[in-house]
Amino acid sequence: MLKIKLNVLGLSVSQTQTGAYALVLVEENGERRIPIIIGPVEAQSIAIQLEGLHPPRPLTHDLFKNIAQAFKIELLEVIIYKLEEGIFYSELICEQGGTRIAIDSRTSDAVALALRFKCPIYTTEEILAKAGIVIELSEEPEEEDIVDDQFTEEGVTRYDLVSTSELQRLLQEAVKDENYELASEIRDEISRRKEGN
Repeated sequence: MLKIKLNVLGLSVSQTQTGAYALVLVEENGERRIPIIIGPVEAQSIAIQLEGLHPPRPLTHDLFKNIAQAFKIELLEVIIYKLEEGIFYSELICEQGGTRIAIDSRTSDAVALALRFKCPIYTTEEILAKAGIVIELSEEPEEEDIVDDQFTEEGVTRYDLVSTSELQRLLQEAVKDENYELASEIRDEISRRKEGN
């Protein structure tokens, strides 16, 4: 089986299922993308890892990693090996003491774990041919694509009147309260300010 490496491109709100998210994977040396519909809990777990946030208590995928490390189990790779009736099937390829084993997994869980173990994610050409899409990007973004509820009608962000030190405090508070969506938004604002200096 020829394996094709995938990278996590990001998450977006699903346009087809209320309360769900689309996890978007992209082939490493190509333009095809695979959107996978996942639940909000898995989306949060993936987003936290992508954003580099550190929750005060371990989430389920963090707990799995801690247990695996305690028993010297290494996650070598994730393989999305089958697509049937719109459902992606994945395996975790693990190794312990020189013995390899494949463990069945939901794709959303497999990706959340791959990000934590920093291991590669693969799929097959057959799955990319079936589910892969190429998005043609226009030169000028449409107005609706750049609308963000973080901005007010006057084009001023709601953080413009808040100092950077206050933003740092709010970020710590949001992480402590496990409000990762807000934490991500505040972190982006801090990063924007640093880039502007």
